[in-house]
Amino acid sequence: MAGQYAASGKTRDHGSSIVVAALSSAFGVVLLQATGVIASVVAADSEVGGDGSVRFGLTIVTAVFTMIAVYVGAIVTANTFATIIAGRVRSIALLRLIGARAATVRWAVASEGLLVGAVGAVLGAALGMAVTLGAIALGTRQGWLPRIEYTLGDPSVLLPVVVVALTTWGAAWVGSRRVVTVSPMEATGASVDQTREQTVRRRGRNVTSMLLVVSGLGVLALGVFAGLFSIVGLLVAFLGGLLSFTGIVLGAHLVMPPVLRLVGRMLGSRPSARLAAENAVRFPDRSSRATIGLVIGVTLVTMFAVAMQSYRDMTIASFADDPETAAMIEQSLTVTTAIFTALVGFSAVIAAVGLVNNLSLSVLQRTRELGLLRALGFTGRQVRGMILAESAQMTVAAIGLGLVLGVLYGWAAAQSMLGSFSHSLLAPSIPWPVILVTVAGGIVLTLVASVAPARRATTVSPVLALAVE
Repeated sequence: MAGQYAASGKTRDHGSSIVVAALSSAFGVVLLQATGVIASVVAADSEVGGDGSVRFGLTIVTAVFTMIAVYVGAIVTANTFATIIAGRVRSIALLRLIGARAATVRWAVASEGLLVGAVGAVLGAALGMAVTLGAIALGTRQGWLPRIEYTLGDPSVLLPVVVVALTTWGAAWVGSRRVVTVSPMEATGASVDQTREQTVRRRGRNVTSMLLVVSGLGVLALGVFAGLFSIVGLLVAFLGGLLSFTGIVLGAHLVMPPVLRLVGRMLGSRPSARLAAENAVRFPDRSSRATIGLVIGVTLVTMFAVAMQSYRDMTIASFADDPETAAMIEQSLTVTTAIFTALVGFSAVIAAVGLVNNLSLSVLQRTRELGLLRALGFTGRQVRGMILAESAQMTVAAIGLGLVLGVLYGWAAAQSMLGSFSHSLLAPSIPWPVILVTVAGGIVLTLVASVAPARRATTVSPVLALAVE
């Protein structure tokens, strides 16, 4: 019975989760392959390749980017599938009501997640390999990559594939936990998401997130200090950043509502805008799932841009008396920055897809609520305005928080990596073009994310919407 439920999962839900899993897997594969290509180029350079410090630094950077790829893929796929499971609370509860065992239902849902994640991860790996091969062919043809033998068979490229599949499985398992731990009669009347008051009472999770943030910031500061003496400080700072940001992700239901409420006040006093502002904070789990992926993407893009701009400024300043060497370094940095900016920017694309999927699924799961608004007199235009306002609120909040965190983590990364050269603390270099592009991308994302949900919300008649279970 439960197995039939898993096998007959909604194609629309599967499609969105497969897309996100595939993009996450492709991102990880391309990222790892790109660092391998750069390593091959460095090794082929007789002058740079023999420098042990360059190889050591590249190894550290590769390790950091590997963990970033795995981390982004894990968070975004988990949030997407968690949103899907939240929308199936009543269906799963119905299975419990007609006799299905809790363990059987959970295993069926988890198996579905593993299958969907595996399919998406494998498709993404194939896409990632194709992109890498195409980039190498294009680079060697145009001359910005040397014609050497590139090794692309590193087993480490399987890591993102395995992690994305297991993460989707884990998200399905965790997402079904709250449903199957209550009685069937209670579950059939349960809300899809917990309210603000309920999330605040989750003391174990809240305390854990706060401990991770505090301890992570402490380790981050230690990494910055250690970076004044050795590049190893970058690994320490990365660990601190990972711990603190994991705390933010885990406590997103506490972090995002104040930010969303602040942004909501900027939307105006129109009924649709006020209702949108209230919807965003009424169910923190729902809004945090939709926004935290974009926060990760913007944070990564900003962090990398700030770190690379700081590295560029410091390096060029160090060779101010040697214009020829400075010009060579500038050219090398431009190519490296372009490659990694494209790769890290892809994480923002994954996060954007996740936000669009989560908002669409959220609107689909709120058919009764939207039908009630129509029955109470809301026009189709007002409903569309509310969806657009919700999308704008979540996008602005996510981008704003991501920019702040990105500058902080980017400065810490640059300082811990370059501090040993200057033995002093440096001010962060802000790449304003990247900031402006990110904001412009947020505006476009707001419009794109609201189109399909708004159309869906206004095509169902009030009477039919109120009859939906």
